Amino acid sequence: MSNTRVRTVLAGAAAALMLAVAACGGGGETGGGAAAAAGPDGVDDGTTLTLWTRAPLEKQANLLVEAYNASHRNKVELTVTPNDDYVAKVGAAAGAGGLPDLFAADIVYVPNWVQQGLFQDISANIDGLPFKDTINAGHLAAGTYEDKEHVLPFVLDLSMLFWNKDLFREAGLDPEKAPASLEEYAAAAKAIQGLGKPDTYGTATGLNCGGCLVFTWFPSVWAAGEDVMSPDGTQSLLASPTATQVYDVWRDLWASGAVLPSSRDEAGPTWTAGFTEGKVGLQFYPATLLSSTQGFDVGVAGIPGPTGGSSTFVGGDGIGVSKDSEKAAQAWNFLSWLMSEEAQVEVLGKNLDVVSRSDLSSNRYAVQDPRLVTINEVAVNGETPVATNFQQAFNATNSPWLTLVRDAVLGDGAGLAKNNDEITAVLSQQ
Repeated sequence: MSNTRVRTVLAGAAAALMLAVAACGGGGETGGGAAAAAGPDGVDDGTTLTLWTRAPLEKQANLLVEAYNASHRNKVELTVTPNDDYVAKVGAAAGAGGLPDLFAADIVYVPNWVQQGLFQDISANIDGLPFKDTINAGHLAAGTYEDKEHVLPFVLDLSMLFWNKDLFREAGLDPEKAPASLEEYAAAAKAIQGLGKPDTYGTATGLNCGGCLVFTWFPSVWAAGEDVMSPDGTQSLLASPTATQVYDVWRDLWASGAVLPSSRDEAGPTWTAGFTEGKVGLQFYPATLLSSTQGFDVGVAGIPGPTGGSSTFVGGDGIGVSKDSEKAAQAWNFLSWLMSEEAQVEVLGKNLDVVSRSDLSSNRYAVQDPRLVTINEVAVNGETPVATNFQQAFNATNSPWLTLVRDAVLGDGAGLAKNNDEITAVLSQQ
């Protein structure tokens, strides 16, 4: 099993979802038994299955569904929903008994949705996989409740340090050497800014995007061997000296003019565009977008801490059989195929995506691109923080986390302790 340390709090979901689920019955245990009884590979008998996912993973979802449909009698019908609408859509469907056969969920939501009974128990199926111990531990743990497993990884997404080697060369920096600390990261960003190239900036981020910031800034704290929350996920530790160092680096970068100006109000939709266009020197960036960096030379490494070390946020989505599906055996056929070498290597690996099995890290596509090997290796030791009220505390518009970051980076940071207490207040709500 991997070393991934997972902070999971398996408690109630967001209020709207709780109300919706309260009106519906369970029934997942029976479906899970049916899938297990059908055999290790489930049933491939020409059944049509429905699958929901959110828009950020549309490319990978389409590739997986197309490959499965081309090689199986069963057929999967995919529905992609805008990210901001997905939680409400799942909640409404859960309350009405209208969930699809399979649905994916941002890994930070999985524990809540599992406890609320939205996924069927597929423990027997997962336990029967001969390579179970190689499957990403963070995703498996997030979907485990009362010793029963409910989800597998759908698509892993890691936060990584990407740098534009071409701009590094122009700035007199070693293009083959990743910044080993946040201090070196900032120095490189300022050097690239010093080139004075039109519309080109040292770095970029999403200073109005809570999800972007947890994805890319939490790893700097982990890299220093510290936590961002208490083990039970109810207390914020984001006013620590290490966290303060992180904010100080970014405040200095902003003040120096080395940060893409639109980062100030970037809420997520275009937060990676500058780097993708070759106009940003280095950025903490989603690994799933590696294939989008075309036309210039890109280096990849783990995200550094203030003075060294490295880590990553193991995000992405988990996937399971919904409580409403009456096709559990056929749905398991898709899930078991999803974990196969065919899907992991010939679909995801070929697309320069992270594989969910550590034994496939050095697959035939990865060995042709050392960056893929790096990403896959970093995934094994990454972190997946999950708390009951994670969405409200960190990802929501106007979350207390956003307030903390904006005050610390765009302001004077005087309210850090108070803002951290506000995050704790949300995390600890019952």
